[in-house]
This record gives sequence, C-alpha cells and structure tokens, in this order.
Amino acid sequence: MASEIELIDVTKRYAGSSEPAVDSVSLTVPAGEIVVFVGPSGCGKTTTMRMINRLIEPTSGRITIGGTDTRSLDPDELRRGIGYAIQQAGLFPHLTVAQNVGTVPGLLGWGKARVADRVDEMLDLVGLDPADFRDRHPRQLSGGQQQRVGVARALAADPPVLLMDEPFGAVDPITRGNLQDELMRLQAELRKTIVFVTHDFDEAVKLGDRIAVLGTRSRVLQYDTPEAVLANPADDTVAGFVGAGASLKQLTLRRVREVELSQAVTASVGDEPAEVGRRLAGSGHEYALLLDARNRPVSWVHARDPRQPRPVGDSVSLQSTLQDALEAILTEGGAAVVTGARGEYVGVVEMDAVIGTVRKLRDEHAAEVGT
Repeated sequence: MASEIELIDVTKRYAGSSEPAVDSVSLTVPAGEIVVFVGPSGCGKTTTMRMINRLIEPTSGRITIGGTDTRSLDPDELRRGIGYAIQQAGLFPHLTVAQNVGTVPGLLGWGKARVADRVDEMLDLVGLDPADFRDRHPRQLSGGQQQRVGVARALAADPPVLLMDEPFGAVDPITRGNLQDELMRLQAELRKTIVFVTHDFDEAVKLGDRIAVLGTRSRVLQYDTPEAVLANPADDTVAGFVGAGASLKQLTLRRVREVELSQAVTASVGDEPAEVGRRLAGSGHEYALLLDARNRPVSWVHARDPRQPRPVGDSVSLQSTLQDALEAILTEGGAAVVTGARGEYVGVVEMDAVIGTVRKLRDEHAAEVGT
C-alpha cells in the first residue's frame, strides 16, 4: 500500500549559518503519485527529501508518512520501510548484484529462500535477466544497469514510499530516457508514493504527477500538475524554469501509447534475404524490420539490398513521451521503432502522428486563449 507524505512547516538550520537551509516547507505528497522536487543546485531540494527518511534531522516542523509522525519511529526502522535510490546507484562494490538487492530484506529477517525469490523477481521487474546478472559485481555493469539494480534494491522490501535523488543524472541521455521510461512502467504496476529530486525541468515534466518548483531555501514557488505549471507559471522564476518552447514541451505530457502506431513489414533475423524481399514486394514499404527470437527489433533492411542490415538506432517505448519520439524520429529519419515492457516490437511511430498531435495541442491552446 502506498502512503501519503505530509510536510508541515519543516525547517532545517545548520549551526553557524544565519539562514536556514530549508525554511518552513509545507506540502502533501498524495499516496501513489510521483512528486518531483525541481530547482537550482543548492536550493535545498535534496535536504528536504532526506528529512523524510531522517538521513537529515529536521530542526523544526513535522513530517508524517501514512499519518504517522516520523519522529516517533526508530530511524533505522523508518529507513528500512522507505526505498532510497541515488545518483550512480550507490551499490556496495564488494557485494554481488543479488546481495545488493537482498540487503534490506536480509536486514528485515527474511529467510534465504524468500530473499532469493525476491531478488530474481526484482531483477526481472527492472529488465535484467536474473540468470545473467545476479552473480555479477557492480564493476561488471554499465551505468544504466547499475541504476536498474539500484532501483531493484530500493524496491526489494516492497516499501510504500520511494525516495529518488537525481537517480539518472550520471548516465548518458539515451540511457537516461530509457530509465525514465522504465520508472514510469514500474509505477504503472506498483503505484508507489515517490519523491523524486532533479534539476532537470524536462525530466520533472515527464515523470511527475505533480511538480514542486523550489526556490532558495526550498521555498515552494509552485506546486501543481505539469500541465498547470507549463500553462500558467506562478511567477517569473518558474517561467524561467519552463523556458522557451513551452508549447513544444507539451509533447512531454503525451505518451507514445496515446497515438496510433503504424506497422512495419517484419521478418525474422534468420529469414533468407529472398524471403524478406518477397514480403516487401507490393507492400508499399521500402524497409523491413528484422526481429529476434524474442520478437525484439534488431535491424532494418532495404528492399534493394536485403543482405545489408542496418542496426535499429534510437527506439522508444509505449511509456516514452512524444518529445522522446520526435527526437528518435529525427535521428532515425522518418519513423521510430516502439517497444513494449520487455523490449518486444509493438509498432512504429511516424512523424505525421507527432505533427498531428502538435497541431491539436496548438489548436487547443488557441481556443483556451480565445475564451
């Protein structure tokens, strides 16, 4: 069960500082939602988040989780009931992936068999084959794989609350987009209460059910849905975060699953080139998409030369935003492959579908302005 989090006049003062690091923050994080704290470096957003699990003790004010005052709980007990994922994963380098993921369940006294089952379940949930990954060490993983393990570890004990501190900030843009999609897929299944810290406004718009735009000392400048923040910034500072191209940012609010997908001509990577050519003949398509044994996209081949495959480049998932899709389409040149929860092919999204959505959003905005 997800739990509501409430911050009531929460303040943090450090000795020797004339100004508080966090000054009287009050807001409610609804159960089962992702709330993103976004603001400039040094504004206090990470400090505010860490006071929720008492990694930093508030100087004054009150924080409740599911109606329980966190001050009434033993700090270790509190933290074992809250998932925590940070930048660069924070994995224990001397432990295997399985040992990392099983850390909190082990501390909670789970039996070995139950922990092992949970480790495999969590690795599968974040898209890592347990047989391939459970016995590896962090140094044997890519940055994106480490972050997936970090998320699996944070979720292993099935906590009602998950805190995420710039968890995808240290990976490349493509991996970051994939990890964001994976988080949204997981959230659709699990419905945790998630507090997510970032300095990237586009990431906040993509992930958040609500966004808390924070200023100096974590003063809440605006706390609302992404749609409302984009459409009606509360002040000039928030407008500066939104930046230019707010109408284009509306594409970040629309998911690939919301638009009609087209279908490519498909074939198996093991099919003879002549067979691929026959499938393309008369189809009206110049390219065929080759799929592996698990129905995952591998490469494109052209009708003129089916023997020369070109690897699939940027793909998007059903959870991806239309902004992600637009970038992939521009990179790929005309269309982007769309995959499902386990990387399987589900269709392609074409430029016309994205342009049609842009026109619809523009017309809706014009109608709102005119009323």
